[in-house]
Amino acid sequence: MHHIISFSMYLRSNPFAQMLSISFVLLGCTGNQPGTTGKPAGAVPVTVTMQVLKPGEVEQKILSTGTLLANEEVELRCEIPGRITTIYFEEGSSVHEGELMVKIDDQELQAQLKKLLVEEQEAHDDVYRKQKLLELKALSQEEFDKTANQLAMVQADIELKRSQLAKTEIFAPFTGQVGLRQVSRGEYISPSTTIAWLQQVDPVKIEFTIPEKYNGMVHKGTPINFTVTGNNQLFTGKIYALEPKIDPSTRNITLRAICPNPLKKLMPGAFARVEIVLQTLSDALMIPSEAIIPTINGEKVFICKDGKARSVMIHTGIRTEREVQVLDGLAPGDSLITSGLLQLREEMPVIPKTQAE
Repeated sequence: MHHIISFSMYLRSNPFAQMLSISFVLLGCTGNQPGTTGKPAGAVPVTVTMQVLKPGEVEQKILSTGTLLANEEVELRCEIPGRITTIYFEEGSSVHEGELMVKIDDQELQAQLKKLLVEEQEAHDDVYRKQKLLELKALSQEEFDKTANQLAMVQADIELKRSQLAKTEIFAPFTGQVGLRQVSRGEYISPSTTIAWLQQVDPVKIEFTIPEKYNGMVHKGTPINFTVTGNNQLFTGKIYALEPKIDPSTRNITLRAICPNPLKKLMPGAFARVEIVLQTLSDALMIPSEAIIPTINGEKVFICKDGKARSVMIHTGIRTEREVQVLDGLAPGDSLITSGLLQLREEMPVIPKTQAE
């Protein structure tokens, strides 16, 4: 008690000690360390880009690639070897079904046929004579049967020669456009020699594949849109056939569509980019794909509410090249944060980029 009274009297008598005492009291009240501002960590707002969500129309599509095929295509070849005597078609021209295109030399076959016709007449006369002898019982049935069989064999040989003669003429099996010929007049060809290609290019077919998960969503008659390299025009067609099995190596289904081609703008073998519209939604809520953050439990996004960032778990649906449909978690009018996502934390204050600028 004596020391306290003495210190109090000392303060009254010494002005410098009074000032030092006041400084200690002030430092004790603030509790701050030198160099600090007293502002909570993380309170600095983050500048972000926002998008107010609005429902709109979106199409669920299947994108694929395919190849154009001729409606009908055949490689013209001969069935028997021989020398070409006449070529009736012009390269790159249109031909009609049944039109004669190539003639192969048939002189040897014609001579063989004439010989067989003479043998047939002789065999026929022999049969007639022996038929009379058989009726008079001057000839056995066995001898008559041998003569009749001889006639039948000659007639069979005649049919064979006529069939071979028919194969010396090559006709167009359907109406189409013939390509470049690979042979010349006077050339000796065999059944393995390609004479030319004949294609029917109106209409054309489009062959493409889709993943197995779309099995049952496309069917015969489903319309398609497609483009080809070097042509910006959008063509349309309809699916007319589906492969009845899934390819086990690719897990894809092969389909074919058909498209009219009266102006011959589409050529077989061209690369096609195919698009199939499965359904059109008029009130879909679409968000940019870059706004989605994958997590262990699913996917989430950040929205701005009351000037602060808040995370929301979402369920997604249709995906396009740049956007994703949100089925659950967001509502029209929400302010979606689309940039600065790496800096965001829950309840962190944010400023729209337009306001910050």
